[in-house]
Amino acid sequence: MRVLVVVDAQEDFIDGALGSKEAKEVVSNIICKVESYTDDDLIVATLDTHTENYLETQEGKFLPIKHCIADKDGWYLYDSISLPVCCSNNVATVLKNTFGSKDLPYVINSQTIGKEIESIELVGYVLDICVISNTLLLKAYYPEVPIYVDTNCCSATSKEAFDAAVTILKSCQINVV
Repeated sequence: MRVLVVVDAQEDFIDGALGSKEAKEVVSNIICKVESYTDDDLIVATLDTHTENYLETQEGKFLPIKHCIADKDGWYLYDSISLPVCCSNNVATVLKNTFGSKDLPYVINSQTIGKEIESIELVGYVLDICVISNTLLLKAYYPEVPIYVDTNCCSATSKEAFDAAVTILKSCQINVV
C-alpha cells in the first residue's frame, strides 16, 4: 500500500491569509498527484487548525497572521483539491495545531493494519515549515519505509527557504522528486 499525505492544502495557504502566486501554481500538480492514487492506497490530508486565540500562542507570536481558524473560510481544503470519493475507505483527515502532527503516524497505522506500507509521499504547503516537519516526523516513525517529497507539488515561504528545505530533506535521506 502506498500512502500519500497532502499537507495543509487549505484556502489560507493558497489564496487566503498566507497564500501566494507560487502556492496557486502547484494546485493542479497536487490534484494530479491525488488522482494518481488508487483504491489500494491511503490518502491522508492534514488540516492546520487554530483557534481564535491564535495570536496568543507561541506560533502566533512568531507568525502574527491569523490563519486556518477552525470552521472559518480559510480552514477548509482548497475548493479544487478534493479527496477522492472512489477510495473513501482509504481516506483520512488529521487536524493539527502546530507544524507537525504527532497523530499522523497513528492515523496511518490505524488505516494500514495488516498491510505493508510500500512508500509514503508528501505534498502540500508549506515545504519549509509543515511539509518538512511532517516528513521528518514520519521518517523517525518509519525509518525503513521509503519516504518521498514531490517538490512539484509544494510551495514554500521563499525560493531560498524552498532550496534550504530540499537540502535538509536530502541530508535526512528523504527521496526528493
